[in-house]
Amino acid sequence: MDFIHDLLNITLIPSTFFALLLLVPPFYVFKFLSSLFKSCKTHESVAGKVVLITGASSGIGEELAYEYARRGARLALVARREDRLRSVLDKALQLGSPDAIIVPADVSNIQDSQRFVDKTINHFGQLDHLVNNAGIMQTKLFEEYSDTLSDLAPIMDVNFWGSVYATHFAVPHLRKSRGMIVVISSAAAWSPNPRTSFYNASKAAIVSFFETLRAEFGADIHITIVTPGLTKSEIVDHQLLSQIHMNNMPVESTERCAKAIVKSTCRGDMYRIEPSWMRTSVWTKWYFAAALEWCFHFLFVKIPAKAAKRNQ
Repeated sequence: MDFIHDLLNITLIPSTFFALLLLVPPFYVFKFLSSLFKSCKTHESVAGKVVLITGASSGIGEELAYEYARRGARLALVARREDRLRSVLDKALQLGSPDAIIVPADVSNIQDSQRFVDKTINHFGQLDHLVNNAGIMQTKLFEEYSDTLSDLAPIMDVNFWGSVYATHFAVPHLRKSRGMIVVISSAAAWSPNPRTSFYNASKAAIVSFFETLRAEFGADIHITIVTPGLTKSEIVDHQLLSQIHMNNMPVESTERCAKAIVKSTCRGDMYRIEPSWMRTSVWTKWYFAAALEWCFHFLFVKIPAKAAKRNQ
């Protein structure tokens, strides 16, 4: 068996490298032509379809509700804050949604997740799009967390398990409608930005989980994985940008982000990086990982530490 591994190490790596040199250019030409074809063909109409959105009380989730409403979708809006949900509901109905309900719930609670999916089916009789959007963030260096690490659990409970629970109960209904799952991850899934280690990990877990589900479901349920960059919301505000030392980074409006997400979903994209220029950070991570991690450490750990010492 060791001989086989040695042989593959010698032969497979160089042969794969040269094969990629030959195949990558025509692949990207095909991908470009395919994107042109997709932009010209008729996109899915969501008019009259039922869309369940978690984390719909603010931020990207709120704007997704408005964008789906403009397209005539029927909405089930889920979040913990009932007063905010009612405000979003009223505006969604004004923007064109023919019917909408709110379900105050905590996505990290499995019973709540079953309840809001059941209420959606009981009211509308179907489910066409599930938008897993709910998320929270904490900003600390790893060594600054308490000894018990108990304050880390909510990040995974909401960001990862909240999406898993909702998906688990929605899948039988999405199979019937041959529907879609929209997953709001984050550019943080591939970014080694200090002070958001567990947020980054939770978003990376979402990407891996739903990529695996896509392989399991095949064509039965379409999955669009969205990785937004910094987007203006309650999570990403001036105070947070100061904490992670990214005050100079451009922040996209939630309205612009939501429009791009719904358009990409209706086009049937597998992935959506928003804004598109953020894909350059993916390429940097692939090819210059060590340099990128050094820069992040220097900019977001070393420099702030020196500044803190000067202010003491």
